Amino acid sequence: MSLVARSGSIALAALCLLIGSPQNRAAAQPVSLPNPYRSTLDWSKIPDGRTLGQMAAVAIDSHGVIWSVERCGGSSCDGRPEAPVMAFGPSGDSVGGIGAGLFVFPHGIAIDDDDNIWVTDGRGVPGKGHQVIKFNRSGEILMRLGTAGIAGEGPDTLNGAAAVAIAPNGDIFVGDGHGAGTNARVVKYSAAGTFIKTWGRRGTGPGEFSTPHALAFDSAGRLFVGDRENNRIQIFTQDGEFIEEWRQFGRPSGVWIDANDVIYVADSQSNAERNPGFTRGVSIGSAKDGSVDWFIPHPDPDPASPAAEGVVTDADGNLYTAGNDEPVAKHVRQ
Repeated sequence: MSLVARSGSIALAALCLLIGSPQNRAAAQPVSLPNPYRSTLDWSKIPDGRTLGQMAAVAIDSHGVIWSVERCGGSSCDGRPEAPVMAFGPSGDSVGGIGAGLFVFPHGIAIDDDDNIWVTDGRGVPGKGHQVIKFNRSGEILMRLGTAGIAGEGPDTLNGAAAVAIAPNGDIFVGDGHGAGTNARVVKYSAAGTFIKTWGRRGTGPGEFSTPHALAFDSAGRLFVGDRENNRIQIFTQDGEFIEEWRQFGRPSGVWIDANDVIYVADSQSNAERNPGFTRGVSIGSAKDGSVDWFIPHPDPDPASPAAEGVVTDADGNLYTAGNDEPVAKHVRQ
């Protein structure tokens, strides 16, 4: 099924003014912003015989291969034989997968400058989970962060690892915490995997988190944290110094910033109860000043339906989204 985005029916409106200090942007979703994308919702082709489960995140390597995290035909990979990290070529055809038997609740994904693939595991069972695993493109394990199957908040343990991002110098950042009873922090490691520091706790203030669900860097090296349950993005230095928070991008499940500092934020959860005034979809704007220019609405009006959590772009500016029980979708700029 393909969906032609109804951008022609959406009137171009002036961007709502952001109120408040630069450190606390106002929440104001410009629902009348244009959608300049044509969407193909079933772009990725699932291998024959495989059932599609929850899609959690998406990334792209230097070869243009799209990598997506999928929870083994359901909502968990515990005891399942499928490879949860699926790879798709330029036409959406499956070109392989990695990570079979290694994850409980695969969640976040990042690809570094050497095309190594980093995947977080947000839950644990004895001997498995609560880790971040680094692979090469062939699926060989190169590094593990955290202690397998052990939830904790020390330098060698994680609890609910949701997101991972790799800084230009190779330092590793983990958004650690997904749901009640888990952590609410960012953890920083060296490129060699040595613990450096952590910051954050559960709360609503600056530098506090309630599900640090997505991480991304802009061209200046600032760390953007999708603090999902708090309906905001928080921006930090790489040493954890709070810079600013933005609420105009909705309830962020996924954050991607391209080489031109265009920011793409996937909102999979906003509705009248969770984040009044916002709806599910992808907001697109500037990582430099926080302006929001375009909005791709989720096609299903049912506020309880699955929506995209992961978002990434390729070298041609095409947008890919993935989330819940839907295939990877491709959105082409018109």
